[in-house]
Amino acid sequence: MRIRQVAAICGVAAALLSAQDLRTVNFSGVINDYSPANISGGPWEIRGQWSLEVQRSGTANFTADLTMMTSDYGITGATQVDPNNPATRSPHTHHIVVSNAAVSYDTSVCPTNSPATTGPGVVVSGPATTSGNGSPAAFESKGSSMLQICVIGGSEVDFSNLTLVYTGPATGHFGTQPIHGVVSKVSAR
Repeated sequence: MRIRQVAAICGVAAALLSAQDLRTVNFSGVINDYSPANISGGPWEIRGQWSLEVQRSGTANFTADLTMMTSDYGITGATQVDPNNPATRSPHTHHIVVSNAAVSYDTSVCPTNSPATTGPGVVVSGPATTSGNGSPAAFESKGSSMLQICVIGGSEVDFSNLTLVYTGPATGHFGTQPIHGVVSKVSAR
């Protein structure tokens, strides 16, 4: 999709959000990032799809379907991944769900991006349920983790970037840094 087409679609969504119009706005895209090396088994490659539905009620629902495995750094790093044995990369999946979460438009609480994101944005925060290979993730037994979801953009594309920031027990696996993704689709209904 050309930047002008994306900008036009995002412009419509921005107008809906900033005007507090009573329409549902859907965002979706992909996540491609790494966890820090100092967490257990890390650094992890984090890849997957995500979607965010900002509802008429002023709440939002978020889902992400991720695959994770030890990154190439692990081949020479502390984890000692065998490049000839993919199983040593500890591949696994996570499904993340945040339901009926609070919505804000104050993006000053979001992580900074470089180059800077300056456009309108949406901030969603709430308790996250995270699976590990289809069962509760090991850290779920340690208590609830919160997830902050920021969707923001720049001067050419209003909604271009996604960041996820965990707090709570999930940080032992994902880290405390922002997990980055891209917005590939915005639609309103």
